[in-house]
Amino acid sequence: MNNNKTVVIIGTAYPLRGGLAAYNERLAKAFIKRGDDVIIHTFSLQYPSILFPGKTQYSSEPPPNDLDIRITVNSINPLNWIKIGRKIKRLKPDLVIVKYWIPFIAPCLGTIVRIIRKNHHTKIVSVLDNIIPHEPRPCDKLLSRYFVRSVDGFIAMSYSVKEDLEKFDKLKPCIFSPHPLYDNFGKPMSKEKACEFLSLDKNNKYILFFGFIRDYKGLAILLEAMNNKEIQKNNIKLIVAGEFYTDPKPYHEIIKKYNLKYHLILKTEFIPDSDVAKYFCAADIIVQPYKTATQSGVTQIAYHFNKPMIVTDVGGLAEIIPHNKAGYVVDVDHKMISKSILDFYNEDREKEMINFVKKEKEKYTWDKMIDAIDALFE
Repeated sequence: MNNNKTVVIIGTAYPLRGGLAAYNERLAKAFIKRGDDVIIHTFSLQYPSILFPGKTQYSSEPPPNDLDIRITVNSINPLNWIKIGRKIKRLKPDLVIVKYWIPFIAPCLGTIVRIIRKNHHTKIVSVLDNIIPHEPRPCDKLLSRYFVRSVDGFIAMSYSVKEDLEKFDKLKPCIFSPHPLYDNFGKPMSKEKACEFLSLDKNNKYILFFGFIRDYKGLAILLEAMNNKEIQKNNIKLIVAGEFYTDPKPYHEIIKKYNLKYHLILKTEFIPDSDVAKYFCAADIIVQPYKTATQSGVTQIAYHFNKPMIVTDVGGLAEIIPHNKAGYVVDVDHKMISKSILDFYNEDREKEMINFVKKEKEKYTWDKMIDAIDALFE
């Protein structure tokens, strides 16, 4: 695919917040950097408030001033889908990119791109977060099948998602290309400076759980792991930075049961982009105790900030964290997580793992994602 092509990205972007918005905006900048013309069509309504588990869907950050973001798509209004589909169809972009993450959005996105394809010019590529959701619901397969049939080709960011796609379609092209680095949260800073920003004691040892709190992300398992006398004796504290997208009561019950409040720093609210660096740089190691997973943007933020990781051996997490090099890959078991935390500190693994992380992260560039999309386009 040559420069100066017209690219339309349909999906979450400012003023909406979160990892989906960060991904689409960063992808747009990668295309712009090489000379393409890019428009993002984001949602005027992404989720009805009754279906949204958090406090707000909207960012408190200033808007990006270097992107053409149009707030147009209503996820639940079929008349809107027809209108937006016809508008982009008339524009005749060379490429439309759609990020797919949940079956709820399939009727909206699937209908829009079906209309666009009728111009017999535009190619439709979907970047797949998930094709089978972590928290399944009735009709998921039917909805995902509707979406899959509307697309020309796919980028899977983990092999597990690529395998899941084959349950819906084995004929359309699908290329594996791992999630690129989230390098849009600023430069790394010293632990001392990060702790000062967060009013934390720089002499403590900190592990970090970051992101929206949902059952499948396994925070309860990590809290169980913190009920370890050696971890507590070594002044290792867990920072939980992220908003509850599920009932917080069971987590607070675990904290109370094991009297963990002195071993935790709870920042259970949405972390704005401008504060992400502070939390990652205050931590020594990032922990993702997920029960299920495909890939995760958290790992790519950790790579950007040169942080080792402890991840569970589910989905695509183990694909990008070489065990005992960039971190630890363990079973979904609180004892194994405790063991890894203690090994990291007791055996003084931090320096050697950081050195490996710095080399390993060179694999995860946005240029490589663009190359994969180009290959599909051709």
